[in-house]
Amino acid sequence: MKTQVCIIGAGPAGLLLGHLLRAEGVDCVVIERQTPDYILGRIRAGVLESITVSLMERLGLDARLKSEGLPHGGFNLADGERLIRIDIADLTGKQVVVYGQTELTRDLMDAAEERGLEVVYGAADTALHDVEGDAPFVTYMKDGALHRVDARFIVGCDGFHGPSRRAIPASVGKEYLREYPFGWLGILADVPPCNHELIYANHERGFALASMRSDTRSRYYVDVPLTDRVDEWSDDRLWDELAVRLGPEAAAHMVRGPSIEKSIAPLRSFVFAPMRHGSLLLAGDAAHIVPPTGAKGLNLAASDVYYAADALTAFFRRADNDAIPGYSDRALARVWKAERFSWSLTRLMHRFPEDGPFERAMQVAELDYIASSRAMQTAIAENYVGLPV
Repeated sequence: MKTQVCIIGAGPAGLLLGHLLRAEGVDCVVIERQTPDYILGRIRAGVLESITVSLMERLGLDARLKSEGLPHGGFNLADGERLIRIDIADLTGKQVVVYGQTELTRDLMDAAEERGLEVVYGAADTALHDVEGDAPFVTYMKDGALHRVDARFIVGCDGFHGPSRRAIPASVGKEYLREYPFGWLGILADVPPCNHELIYANHERGFALASMRSDTRSRYYVDVPLTDRVDEWSDDRLWDELAVRLGPEAAAHMVRGPSIEKSIAPLRSFVFAPMRHGSLLLAGDAAHIVPPTGAKGLNLAASDVYYAADALTAFFRRADNDAIPGYSDRALARVWKAERFSWSLTRLMHRFPEDGPFERAMQVAELDYIASSRAMQTAIAENYVGLPV
């Protein structure tokens, strides 16, 4: 098979990039290791910035997002005594939209055949070859046979554990890593949310988050030691802990119910640079991970895709040979700002094991300052709603 761009990974980043390239007349194929059902079975976040929403609008694939998504004009920080509301609509003139990543992926997946986007599922043992040159290719196994895709460019949208980043020599790239000493224990339940906006809580017992997927499906989190196991947390124990950490106001409106899904996710901050080597571009989790505190993971992938689609379209449609070399710097400039925001919000809202009275006093002072300063709230709102691309 020959194509102009071979995309590795059919998650939201890979599918979004594929649709954007096809809309511009650029030939591409998407290679995915898993099945469609497996991809849609993954539970992921869903707070969408303007960039993500605008790309779906640009593709004309936003009908369900507009009818089912929940526009949010603000969110809340809880410090154990009060809710500090960050009014992002008033402070920035923008809003975020709560719409599950699974649903966004489904929209992209369902439109693939109609839009002429070829997606190969069940591609095992995917390997990248000759990425330093102008004629890279990808091999994979499917139905007992070896397949090959020749392309001009490869874009790795295959996540943290995929093969794309490993195709870049260690001598070329640099990894920046911060691992956090706790994980997020999450519960998904078919119950109405306790608040119409998200609540991030810093309590003496630890962090908690109240969020939602819809008006009838809620997602809650608490931070736990990495040594904890899911089976140690019954639904009742988790609901009790959430009620304490989120505070009496949220607890009074909390509706409890059986978990649909419950899991513990470790937290890390990770950046790989550069995000381009030869004819290989990296996007999304293949190049960076952010702690979920700032709701940046999917949105950073979308901005990567925006830059990658722009560069690839310029190369193929306008013969712009400078577009591809500039991709990494453009993407990383936004990545590092999002990493900074996610790291700082994580630091503010969690109690770290090594922290003492001084660190706690700094958190209290910071939250007090946020509560009383419109300028500080504006800075937080601008980062939360998404910095310009």
